[in-house]
Amino acid sequence: MNVQELKRVYFVGIGGIGMSALARFFNERGAVVKGYDRTETELTKKLAEEGMEIHYTDDVALLDKEAELVVYTPAIPKEHTEFNWYKDNGYPVYKRSDVLQWISEKMFAVTVGGTHGKTTISTMTAYLLRETGYGCNAFLGGVSVNYGKNYWSSDNQTAVIEADEYDRSFLKLRPDIAVLTAMDADHLDIYGTVEELEKAFIQYTQNIKSGGTLLVKHGLEKAHALKAPNTITYSLQNDAAGVYAANIVQKEGGYIYDVIGSDWKIEGVRLPIGGMHNVENSVAAIAVTQLLEIDGEKVKAALAGFKGIKRRFEYIVKTEKMVYIDDYAHHPEELAALIASAKRLFPGRKCVVAFQPHLFSRTRDLADGFAHSLDMADEVILLDIYPARELPMEGVTSQMIAGRMGNPSHTILSKEGLLKYVEAAPLSLFITAGAGDIDKLVDPIKQILESK
Repeated sequence: MNVQELKRVYFVGIGGIGMSALARFFNERGAVVKGYDRTETELTKKLAEEGMEIHYTDDVALLDKEAELVVYTPAIPKEHTEFNWYKDNGYPVYKRSDVLQWISEKMFAVTVGGTHGKTTISTMTAYLLRETGYGCNAFLGGVSVNYGKNYWSSDNQTAVIEADEYDRSFLKLRPDIAVLTAMDADHLDIYGTVEELEKAFIQYTQNIKSGGTLLVKHGLEKAHALKAPNTITYSLQNDAAGVYAANIVQKEGGYIYDVIGSDWKIEGVRLPIGGMHNVENSVAAIAVTQLLEIDGEKVKAALAGFKGIKRRFEYIVKTEKMVYIDDYAHHPEELAALIASAKRLFPGRKCVVAFQPHLFSRTRDLADGFAHSLDMADEVILLDIYPARELPMEGVTSQMIAGRMGNPSHTILSKEGLLKYVEAAPLSLFITAGAGDIDKLVDPIKQILESK
């Protein structure tokens, strides 16, 4: 299907972060875009402001009967009325991943996959391509702070696509450059075992177009099984990798360092956001720019203005006395990187982390890992599990994590209890983390901290 010629597109679940990027793609190309979502959010409000027609009731009378393409998210329940009406009446109904497949086949595609880091690397890569004048069409799983969007367009037929492993959707992509960050245990509700998850990532690398390149994190356990026409490794600072950072210096909540490739070097790179894992993420993004032969000085100048991604080591409050960081971390490895980086950047401060577990299945499968990572903090507040698409599981609660923690300084609070805690406690380094609705507490917490 030639997606660029479509005139009317309907989205079932338009407010999802990945779905909204595609909706913006069609809307910017002049198509009539309409859609349904369960609830109104800041994101759906912005889509409506951009000219898309959105409703929040599952009602056949409200859908677009002239739609040439219907796009749905796997999160939509099987009994959804509009979804089934379109299917029963012979409309072309496709998953978001199918549309991304068509885009990746038609354009020069840079895809970023892995169990963590993919949103930051894809956003950083797309930002660098835009700011250096190279240009790209960006389909992201997070909101760029620089632009306030998860999608932007370009006349250059290059696409930067976040490759989502949930429900194996990333296996439909056809990359020219594929980035692979990690293959840690996650989404075991979909894959069943870590081995099955790893098989999917191996298959992801087999889908690279002829003559394409795999950029993979140095030291991955299953690296020997990955298949690609060309392979380059990247690392934070291991000089055995093909691309790595050196001479890293912390400065003003960010970093200055050199990035070294096999036959190139960019000295004095400045990253203005926190987190050593973000230095590593930038190494991957910069490596992509060098594969595209973009001038290193342009890349260096662009990165100095990078403001990050909403909810990825995002500074909400940053003063001499108080630092408040919000992050999407919802996997033990992400939590560990977040806490370690915050403590390293702001030594001597008491690090208090409020964490909302995401999904009962993930909590059940990774409870030991969550407990181990949270033990790195000085004090931990656990909120109840955010269920997302799941029904409760017997015996699976936040207490499952708390009971495995070695650090005795932890408690389980309601959202209201967390706000009362923030009002009363003397805080100097505070972190909220999780992929659920803990982000709705960010503004109230910010207001409390600033009033103090």
